[in-house]
Amino acid sequence: MHGGYTGDGFKTVIPAVASAKISFRLVFDQDPHKIRAAFRDFVRARVPADCRVEFTDFGSGRAVTFAVDAPAFQRTQQGMTDEWGKQAAFVGGGGSIPVTTMIKEKLGLDVVMAGFGLSDDRIHSPNEKYSLTSFHKGIRSWARVLALL
Repeated sequence: MHGGYTGDGFKTVIPAVASAKISFRLVFDQDPHKIRAAFRDFVRARVPADCRVEFTDFGSGRAVTFAVDAPAFQRTQQGMTDEWGKQAAFVGGGGSIPVTTMIKEKLGLDVVMAGFGLSDDRIHSPNEKYSLTSFHKGIRSWARVLALL
Protein backbone atom coordinates (compact mmCIF):
# COMPACT_ATOMS: atom_id res chain seq x y z
CA MET A 1 0.00 0.00 0.00
CA HIS A 2 1.18 3.49 -0.62
CA GLY A 3 -0.13 6.99 -1.01
CA GLY A 4 0.99 10.58 -0.74
CA TYR A 5 4.51 11.70 -0.01
CA THR A 6 6.87 8.73 0.41
CA GLY A 7 10.23 10.50 0.66
CA ASP A 8 12.33 11.19 3.75
CA GLY A 9 10.80 13.19 6.55
CA PHE A 10 7.15 13.85 7.18
CA LYS A 11 4.45 15.52 5.17
CA THR A 12 1.13 16.56 6.66
CA VAL A 13 -0.79 16.81 3.39
CA ILE A 14 -3.65 14.37 2.82
CA PRO A 15 -2.69 12.37 -0.27
CA ALA A 16 -4.75 12.81 -3.44
CA VAL A 17 -4.07 9.23 -4.52
CA ALA A 18 -3.49 6.00 -2.65
CA SER A 19 -3.10 2.47 -3.99
CA ALA A 20 -2.91 -1.10 -2.76
CA LYS A 21 -2.06 -4.41 -4.35
CA ILE A 22 -4.27 -7.13 -2.89
CA SER A 23 -4.07 -10.88 -3.44
CA PHE A 24 -6.08 -13.69 -1.94
CA ARG A 25 -4.99 -17.24 -1.20
CA LEU A 26 -8.05 -19.30 -1.94
CA VAL A 27 -9.10 -22.68 -0.61
CA PHE A 28 -10.67 -25.50 -2.55
CA ASP A 29 -14.08 -24.75 -4.05
CA GLN A 30 -13.79 -20.97 -3.83
CA ASP A 31 -14.48 -19.27 -7.15
CA PRO A 32 -11.84 -16.56 -7.72
CA HIS A 33 -14.26 -14.49 -9.79
CA LYS A 34 -16.90 -14.52 -7.04
CA ILE A 35 -14.26 -13.63 -4.43
CA ARG A 36 -13.02 -10.76 -6.62
CA ALA A 37 -16.56 -9.45 -7.14
CA ALA A 38 -17.39 -9.71 -3.42
CA PHE A 39 -14.20 -7.83 -2.47
CA ARG A 40 -14.90 -5.07 -4.98
CA ASP A 41 -18.48 -4.75 -3.76
CA PHE A 42 -17.19 -4.54 -0.18
CA VAL A 43 -14.75 -1.75 -1.07
CA ARG A 44 -17.21 0.19 -3.22
CA ALA A 45 -19.78 0.17 -0.41
CA ARG A 46 -17.25 1.95 1.82
CA VAL A 47 -15.82 4.57 -0.56
CA PRO A 48 -16.80 8.11 0.51
CA ALA A 49 -19.00 10.04 -1.90
CA ASP A 50 -16.18 12.44 -2.86
CA CYS A 51 -13.75 9.63 -3.72
CA ARG A 52 -13.52 7.04 -6.44
CA VAL A 53 -11.94 3.61 -6.70
CA GLU A 54 -10.46 1.76 -9.68
CA PHE A 55 -9.53 -1.92 -9.94
CA THR A 56 -7.03 -3.66 -12.19
CA ASP A 57 -6.98 -7.40 -12.82
CA PHE A 58 -3.66 -9.22 -12.70
CA GLY A 59 -4.96 -12.78 -12.96
CA SER A 60 -6.67 -15.44 -10.96
CA GLY A 61 -6.58 -19.14 -10.33
CA ARG A 62 -8.80 -21.71 -8.70
CA ALA A 63 -7.51 -23.71 -5.76
CA VAL A 64 -7.35 -27.48 -5.87
CA THR A 65 -7.24 -30.20 -3.25
CA PHE A 66 -5.73 -33.65 -3.38
CA ALA A 67 -6.55 -36.88 -1.56
CA VAL A 68 -3.56 -37.50 0.68
CA ASP A 69 -4.42 -41.19 0.93
CA ALA A 70 -3.39 -41.57 -2.74
CA PRO A 71 -0.28 -43.74 -3.27
CA ALA A 72 1.96 -40.83 -4.36
CA PHE A 73 1.21 -38.94 -1.15
CA GLN A 74 1.69 -41.99 1.05
CA ARG A 75 5.05 -42.77 -0.58
CA THR A 76 6.10 -39.15 -0.25
CA GLN A 77 5.20 -39.22 3.43
CA GLN A 78 7.20 -42.43 3.90
CA GLY A 79 10.30 -41.00 2.17
CA MET A 80 10.15 -37.83 4.25
CA THR A 81 9.61 -39.77 7.46
CA ASP A 82 12.55 -42.06 6.68
CA GLU A 83 14.89 -39.10 6.14
CA TRP A 84 13.79 -36.89 9.02
CA GLY A 85 13.11 -39.60 11.61
CA LYS A 86 9.71 -38.09 12.46
CA GLN A 87 6.29 -38.74 10.97
CA ALA A 88 5.86 -36.30 8.09
CA ALA A 89 2.66 -34.26 8.35
CA PHE A 90 0.29 -33.21 5.61
CA VAL A 91 -0.34 -29.49 5.72
CA GLY A 92 -2.60 -27.80 3.20
CA GLY A 93 -0.82 -25.17 1.17
CA GLY A 94 0.02 -24.21 -2.37
CA GLY A 95 -3.35 -25.28 -3.72
CA SER A 96 -4.01 -21.81 -5.06
CA ILE A 97 -0.84 -21.77 -7.13
CA PRO A 98 -2.43 -21.77 -10.62
CA VAL A 99 -0.18 -24.45 -12.09
CA THR A 100 -1.28 -27.04 -9.49
CA THR A 101 -4.89 -26.71 -10.65
CA MET A 102 -3.85 -26.82 -14.29
CA ILE A 103 -1.85 -30.02 -13.79
CA LYS A 104 -4.78 -31.66 -12.02
CA GLU A 105 -7.41 -30.50 -14.52
CA LYS A 106 -5.46 -30.83 -17.78
CA LEU A 107 -3.29 -33.86 -17.03
CA GLY A 108 -5.32 -35.61 -14.32
CA LEU A 109 -2.25 -35.83 -12.10
CA ASP A 110 -1.86 -35.14 -8.41
CA VAL A 111 0.71 -32.55 -7.38
CA VAL A 112 2.92 -33.32 -4.41
CA MET A 113 4.48 -30.21 -2.97
CA ALA A 114 6.80 -30.51 -0.03
CA GLY A 115 8.70 -27.92 1.92
CA PHE A 116 11.65 -28.22 4.21
CA GLY A 117 11.56 -24.81 5.83
CA LEU A 118 11.58 -24.29 9.56
CA SER A 119 9.01 -22.31 11.50
CA ASP A 120 11.47 -19.44 12.02
CA ASP A 121 12.56 -19.15 8.36
CA ARG A 122 10.22 -16.20 7.74
CA ILE A 123 9.44 -17.36 4.21
CA HIS A 124 8.80 -14.54 1.68
CA SER A 125 9.78 -11.85 4.19
CA PRO A 126 12.68 -9.40 3.80
CA ASN A 127 14.76 -11.34 6.34
CA GLU A 128 14.03 -14.82 5.01
CA LYS A 129 16.55 -17.56 5.81
CA TYR A 130 16.97 -21.25 5.06
CA SER A 131 19.24 -23.65 6.89
CA LEU A 132 21.82 -25.78 5.09
CA THR A 133 20.60 -28.77 7.11
CA SER A 134 17.12 -28.33 5.63
CA PHE A 135 18.66 -27.95 2.18
CA HIS A 136 20.71 -31.15 2.43
CA LYS A 137 17.97 -33.20 4.09
CA GLY A 138 15.55 -31.90 1.47
CA ILE A 139 17.78 -33.23 -1.31
CA ARG A 140 18.02 -36.62 0.41
CA SER A 141 14.27 -36.61 1.06
CA TRP A 142 13.48 -36.20 -2.62
CA ALA A 143 15.93 -38.96 -3.53
CA ARG A 144 14.05 -41.26 -1.12
CA VAL A 145 10.65 -40.17 -2.44
CA LEU A 146 11.64 -40.68 -6.08
CA ALA A 147 12.97 -44.16 -5.26
CA LEU A 148 9.64 -45.02 -3.59
CA LEU A 149 7.61 -43.67 -6.50
